Amino acid sequence: MKPKSMLAMILFFMVITSTANARTVEIDVYGMTCAFCVDSLERNFGQMRHISKVEVSLKNKKIRLETDSALPTIETIKQTVLEAGFTPINVEVISDGDGKK
Repeated sequence: MKPKSMLAMILFFMVITSTANARTVEIDVYGMTCAFCVDSLERNFGQMRHISKVEVSLKNKKIRLETDSALPTIETIKQTVLEAGFTPINVEVISDGDGKK
């Protein structure tokens, strides 16, 4: 097999493996009122290990996180919301990485 083909195959399997273990978590948040709130939450979650994507919706008062498998824990996510000055109302695992809800 050619080296370029082998490299492409390895990268493909790495991407598939990393997305297979991903988990999507959605948090309803009380207290978000402005763009600064959104920025604060994006920065706090963006700095955390094991979080690959952060989406904060001011309109819907929700945070959606894509995480590595079971990390960070739900308790860590709730604590991060609290430390940013907001209240996590509901935390729901939308997808657990195996396509299950």
